[in-house]
Amino acid sequence: MEGTFPNAYGRNKIHPQTFALLVACASIMMMFAAWTSAFMVRQAAGNWLEFSLPQVFTLSTVLILLSSFTLHVSYRAFLKGNEKVYQYGLVASLVLGFSFLYTQYQGWLALSAIGVELTTNPSGSFVYVFSYVHAAHVVGGLAILLLSTLHAFSLGLKVTPKRKHRFELSMIYWHFVDLLWVYIFFFLMTQM
Repeated sequence: MEGTFPNAYGRNKIHPQTFALLVACASIMMMFAAWTSAFMVRQAAGNWLEFSLPQVFTLSTVLILLSSFTLHVSYRAFLKGNEKVYQYGLVASLVLGFSFLYTQYQGWLALSAIGVELTTNPSGSFVYVFSYVHAAHVVGGLAILLLSTLHAFSLGLKVTPKRKHRFELSMIYWHFVDLLWVYIFFFLMTQM
């Protein structure tokens, strides 16, 4: 029986945890795709309040893109054994992630200031639902980044297969929520 399987995980070439995370990400993406479809159908039905997205949402997009960049820099430093860049790259990603959430909150306040509330009109409701649900996923990602940052400082730099795999899972999820926001942002910018 030895040598029958191409790797330690059986016939599959992808780690089961990675596969489960990718399936979860695909499910989340399908949920947002369904909501964007519902948005377009409801928009065509009329009674649609038109407004511009507050500029602070552009800033939040830049912040989350930067957080993905600093996380990738941290991962590369982890692999190369550069402990300080590894640690502070994670700190930067965490700070940028929290800054993203803060600018989302500022965006919600700006929407409220122009009279767009959650229950005012379906157009506003969609914006709030998209951004609230996405923010909930970001909070989950921030919890993961916080744990990764604590590990980086308490455990130091020790590249083991287990830690490398955990870092890769964290990165996959964070890049996913990043790309999901970019999708939502550009969808709303083109449809509003």
